[in-house]
Amino acid sequence: MKIEFIKMHGAGNDYVYIDCVRQRVQNPGQLSTLISDRHKGIGADGLVLISPSDIADVRMRMFNADGSEGNMCGNAIRCVAKYVYDGGYAKQDIIKVETKSGIKTIQINSKNGRFISAAVDMGKAVFTPSEIPMNAAGESFINQLIDIGGTAYRCTAVSMGNPHCVTFVDDLENLEIEKIGPRFENNPIFPDRVNTEFIKVIDAENLEMRVWERGSGETMACGTGSCAAVAAAVALGICKAGTPVNVHLRGGVLTDRYMLDGTVIMEGGANTVFTGIFDTEELSDSFT
Repeated sequence: MKIEFIKMHGAGNDYVYIDCVRQRVQNPGQLSTLISDRHKGIGADGLVLISPSDIADVRMRMFNADGSEGNMCGNAIRCVAKYVYDGGYAKQDIIKVETKSGIKTIQINSKNGRFISAAVDMGKAVFTPSEIPMNAAGESFINQLIDIGGTAYRCTAVSMGNPHCVTFVDDLENLEIEKIGPRFENNPIFPDRVNTEFIKVIDAENLEMRVWERGSGETMACGTGSCAAVAAAVALGICKAGTPVNVHLRGGVLTDRYMLDGTVIMEGGANTVFTGIFDTEELSDSFT
């Protein structure tokens, strides 16, 4: 089967996007593992399917590099918005996208009819452990200790449609994320695994972040992760609610605002890398 695709990235967080309005995709989880391989596939953090929706302008499904399906992806949803806006599927400045974590509203910033950037209403940050989900009692898990491989880390757990564990560190450059990240991801306190954000505070309006995403490993950026980081920083009194905070990631900068009602607004760009056609038979003889 030959499938047309477009590769896009938001702050370096790259996915392969397939327009399922015009073509069908079988076994997207398996397909994601094949195309995400950076040596034998296209190379990406995962796969995103853009499909028709009965309740929104378009539907988005996201699959991680290991084939598991995610609930939400902040960088991917901006790329979806760019695709449907520039492609003429929806030309209004406000676009609604159906995701596994609900309908998200996106405000498009355009110039001469072309997408420039987008502000996404990511919904409310959830701190209740049972809703993250997390095996912990109480109404929240803020700045509490978790044993990770024999080392105690102070963590704040947040859900932004996906589970996140935010921990503040002094040194990001020498962080052994390839060793520490999987220990966070697979810690039994998080029954659905977890995305982990390691944050260095620059000042009240600037945070630096590295992220280990469940199912993908370290990525250049994570939209829901940047939102979780700002929500955690506000909860700890590091940042102020309602004030834009620039989150500096390895692949770019996202600007997030934790509003007074607990909603997080994420703003950033989206870029097309290239388009092409791949043949699943060429990628793997085992693909079904």
